[in-house]
Amino acid sequence: MVHSEHFLRLLLLLKKERVEDRKQYESKIRNRSLEDRKKEGVTWYPVVVDSSFLGTGEKWVLKMERTTDHDKRHFFQAGSSVSIFLNDQKKNLSASGIISKVSEKYMTVVLNFDDPPDWIDEGRLGVDLLFDESTYDEMERTMRKLADVREGRIQELISVLLGHTQPGFHQSFGIRHPNLNDSQNEALNLIKSARDLALVHGPPGTGKTTTLVEAIKDTVAEEKQVMVTAASNAAVDLLAEKLTQQGVRVLRIGHPARVTEEVVSSTIDARLAEHADAKLLKDLRKKAEEYRALGKKHKRHFGREERQQRTLLLNEARTLKEDARMLEDHMIHDELNKAEVIACTLVGANSSYLQNRTFKTLFVDEASQALEPASWIPIMKCGRVVMAGDHWQLPPTVKSLEAAKEGLSETVFGRNIAKWDADVMLETQYRMHDDIMRFSNQYFYQGKLKSGDIISQRRQLFEKSVLFIDTAGCGFDEKLNPETLSTYNVEEGRFVLAQLDRILKELPEADAHQLKIGVIAPYKAQSELLKANLPDLGLPGEVLKNITINSVDAFQGQERDIMMISLTRSNAEGIIGFLSNERRMNVAMTRARHLLVMVGDSATLSSNDFFDQLIQDLQQRNLYHSAFEFMYS
Repeated sequence: MVHSEHFLRLLLLLKKERVEDRKQYESKIRNRSLEDRKKEGVTWYPVVVDSSFLGTGEKWVLKMERTTDHDKRHFFQAGSSVSIFLNDQKKNLSASGIISKVSEKYMTVVLNFDDPPDWIDEGRLGVDLLFDESTYDEMERTMRKLADVREGRIQELISVLLGHTQPGFHQSFGIRHPNLNDSQNEALNLIKSARDLALVHGPPGTGKTTTLVEAIKDTVAEEKQVMVTAASNAAVDLLAEKLTQQGVRVLRIGHPARVTEEVVSSTIDARLAEHADAKLLKDLRKKAEEYRALGKKHKRHFGREERQQRTLLLNEARTLKEDARMLEDHMIHDELNKAEVIACTLVGANSSYLQNRTFKTLFVDEASQALEPASWIPIMKCGRVVMAGDHWQLPPTVKSLEAAKEGLSETVFGRNIAKWDADVMLETQYRMHDDIMRFSNQYFYQGKLKSGDIISQRRQLFEKSVLFIDTAGCGFDEKLNPETLSTYNVEEGRFVLAQLDRILKELPEADAHQLKIGVIAPYKAQSELLKANLPDLGLPGEVLKNITINSVDAFQGQERDIMMISLTRSNAEGIIGFLSNERRMNVAMTRARHLLVMVGDSATLSSNDFFDQLIQDLQQRNLYHSAFEFMYS
């Protein structure tokens, strides 16, 4: 069958992606010395245990401090799998866990064990980043299952989502939520009427999350329970938090270390700890352990009677343990049944807790960032699919260029929004000043976006809300970090920070201390350079805490009052690398609420049609300036 070929092809592409992902990981960590791994940012050493405690879900938590190299870059992030190791060639001891929090100096790890290893206080501790195979295993398993599907509701959904059968709709219901605008209400009506598929296209700042929350509440009122997923833990947590605030009973499936503090109380571990039978479960486990300890206790004289007694004790321990397991299963089943929303990541939908569970409706947020094989994991459990996203923002992360070119970067959302008339675009944005919105609106959204009344009523903080500062002719040449092969531009970085300093000094002190500021650098080396030089401005601590410097990807779904972009590239050949990804630039340009400042070399950037059109548009609107105006003013 045609669909079998599709999923088998995806399976092959996944294998290529796994090989490339593992290759990149191993180039950083496998067969590398401790010092090399530290340089690559995949190992912290030495670390000391700052504190240890029993956390949510009876998991042991270690908070560790990196005692040196605080300024060195690293690839550790919340949700990553890690190995804590003892640097002793004779013992070769390690313990795995998952990061719940990480900063430049501290890392909090939730261990995959109930107790910390007994060697944790010996010193010489380090942390390695681990390559996670489990996600690939789940996706590949799902592709094989889908290739064998021949009948049932999933077969019908496959036909729709692969573009073979047109999605069906009931008659319109005329839903009208007073707190939503026209296009948001239109989206709610589309979702209500969809038999198979509904797509909500949410450009930046258009209230996609607000719309989804209302749609989920409406669906829960009718269906009693739905599944809510997204590509990232952060997106799942945001929806879970908003739904909980609205009084919806959410059960968050996932490792406690991978969820935000606001959502921890909704995790299955936390819910079990608060369950009416929690004390009984704890007592059963305690008694089981006591009987087991008695049965294993060494006795000097060990005859037939003692042997029988040991057998009885160990049998009783096993019985109590089995009773505890059955009680816990009952408690889990009870919590799953009481939940109105089961919230998890795409891959998390394959949790053992959810085996044999099906849902009438699945909601997928961040659908335009969701890898297709991962998207199918929750789809297999559901009767119809509601997807929300924006195919003009960031695509899925695919590390294998070959796999991306052969179709792994295509999404279920993107394919279906192009194929069917099954979508509603949210058309009113509440984030950006009109001047910030204008170019993206014309280039990506056919001029359909309009600003909500709140934008015109908002206090105007700047005379101009957009500035493109052209560094052409300034001699701000890019350089390449030989170790990381990441591009940076020292002079441009200093100039960007000087402009930030100028902007803050021109603001009233109260605004300068309150406004949230973002600085985007498309290359990690440029981001590191900006972070390293920021303290030189001598800004007050209250201002510094409001400044975030990071990549475009890190700002997806976020907004800032002021956003500055250091475009970095400046070379005679006009090479701009992955800056040519228009969708990435769209994200960068639409994060700002009050002021967007872009700094770059037009001579290099204009070799690309997107940047050429952008710069011409800004020139026509008198929003373009040469860097020389600021250097000698």
